[in-house]
Amino acid sequence: MRFFGPLLLILLTLQGTAQERVLLRVHRSSVAFTSDAPLEEIKATNAASLGVLDRDARSFAVQIPIAAFTGFNAPLQQEHFNENYMDSGKWPNATFQGRIIEAVDLAVPGRYPVRAKGTLTVKGEPRERIIPCEVVVGDQGVRVTTTFDIVLDEHGIRIPRVVQQKVSAVVQAQVDLLFKHGQPAP
Repeated sequence: MRFFGPLLLILLTLQGTAQERVLLRVHRSSVAFTSDAPLEEIKATNAASLGVLDRDARSFAVQIPIAAFTGFNAPLQQEHFNENYMDSGKWPNATFQGRIIEAVDLAVPGRYPVRAKGTLTVKGEPRERIIPCEVVVGDQGVRVTTTFDIVLDEHGIRIPRVVQQKVSAVVQAQVDLLFKHGQPAP
């Protein structure tokens, strides 16, 4: 929860008005990536994301702790991911903050194809992105799902020549976030 404070501050600065907000928090998260290189496929998942969604302003901020990714092919692979590629000691989190472009009412139940426009920051390197998403508003809350590519070089992640056949220069991210009122699940 120590990261929730900064996320809330980020979200509140996104909107300058003093209107009453309906803020939803990430209650359940699944963030995964797949590196599909010619000689090896690497997959890892993370269920420790934090975030807030301002339902009326359609603005959001999400934080993904890098060291929480698990499921690598071997422990040494996870160690290299954290120490050599992501430098998670220096850059412990990836973030995505922005807003939903389409004028959808996130208080009305339904399924909405939308685009999230914002800044994706990985390893301290921010990049403006527009990411297509599906938003489902229902009894459980607001669920956001998406799959998109991340070009590692754009975020300062260099793949040594010796492992270029084992680590893809472009990874696919899969995101499934459930925003709702109340405390997130432990």
